[in-house]
Amino acid sequence: MSRQKDADVAIRSTDLSVARASGRGGSTARVVDGVSFELPHAASLAVMGPTGAGKSSLAAVLAGADEPGLAVVGGEAHVEGIPVRRPGRAHRTLTYVTGYLAQSAGAHLPARQTVSEVISEPITSRDRRVNARALAVRVATLLDEMQLPLGAAAKYPYELSAGMRQRVAFARALVLQPRVLIADEPFSNMDVEVRTAAREAIIRRRDAYGMSTLVVTNEKDVAVELGAAVLVLRAGHPIAYGPTATDLMWSPSADAGHRLIAS
Repeated sequence: MSRQKDADVAIRSTDLSVARASGRGGSTARVVDGVSFELPHAASLAVMGPTGAGKSSLAAVLAGADEPGLAVVGGEAHVEGIPVRRPGRAHRTLTYVTGYLAQSAGAHLPARQTVSEVISEPITSRDRRVNARALAVRVATLLDEMQLPLGAAAKYPYELSAGMRQRVAFARALVLQPRVLIADEPFSNMDVEVRTAAREAIIRRRDAYGMSTLVVTNEKDVAVELGAAVLVLRAGHPIAYGPTATDLMWSPSADAGHRLIAS
């Protein structure tokens, strides 16, 4: 999969600030404030921090997710060379090169679509004339990779367990073979064996074609297992950054973040 010539890194964020409208009187509040980092190709970054730190908002903006009320209000960020602030027609490309697994994605799958249709949607929404047999093979391969039975393809999400639905959402995020995977708590509701399979799916793509991964998590083990650099947020502000979860440079007054990583 070729990359854009100007994409020297997978993600570059420079003093990025994001606001969310409250819906009451049109007031807005900054949920991410002045975040800067770079994610190289074929690398991983774990974004950590307490509840309300802005982790999910950061992930959604970088993935080009259509979340009402969420907007970039300062700084800039580029994903594979595509600006996330006012991307214009490039928004379609952004959502093509980025696989996005939102928080609790497994709990919000379309109820009227079969598992096969859910996983295929990123492809069928772009090309209704896609080869049905080739698509079925791709879906079956992803089901097998996520340790789901092939019979699950014809089922509806409500017929599956919470852990199985999370794996379906994971497979959907990977179906386009993205250059960048942005995943918010991707291993929730997964047991140890399945979690290992999902982690290996990420590593396999990293090694095969240089997929980069930004994962939102508060589990130190996830960062370690992915060999990820770590960015710690608190109240929208970056308070620590380092090449590993145990080698971080902290800002002043970051005691809460220290406790988080140590737990």
